[in-house]
Amino acid sequence: MKTAKKDNYLLIENENNSLTDFSTELTKHHNDLKNDNLVVDLIRYKDLATEHLLSFLEISNIHRAENKSFVLVNDAVGIDELPEELVVVPTLQEAEDMIQMDEIQRDLGF
Repeated sequence: MKTAKKDNYLLIENENNSLTDFSTELTKHHNDLKNDNLVVDLIRYKDLATEHLLSFLEISNIHRAENKSFVLVNDAVGIDELPEELVVVPTLQEAEDMIQMDEIQRDLGF
C-alpha cells in the first residue's frame, strides 16, 4: 500500500494486484488512517467488476461513520451498478471535489 499526503486527504494506491487483499489491508490499518479523508486510486484497473469495488464497502462504511470521506477513483463500473453508500468517481479531480463538498457539509452540520 502506497500513501501520499495531500492538502485535505490521503491518497492510497495498491502496490500488489489483488484488490480483495488490498481492501482487507485497508480495513486492518483503519486505525492508522481514521483521521484522514481517504482517496483510493484504482484508475489503473480498467477491467474491474462491481464485486471488486464492493469489497471496499465495509471499510467505506466504517470510515464514513467516523465523519471522514472515503472515495474510490475508477471509471470501469457504472455508478448505477453500485450501492449509494460507496462513493466512486472517475478522476482524481472529482475525488478532490467530492471531499471538499463533504467537508463543507460537515462544517455546516449536515
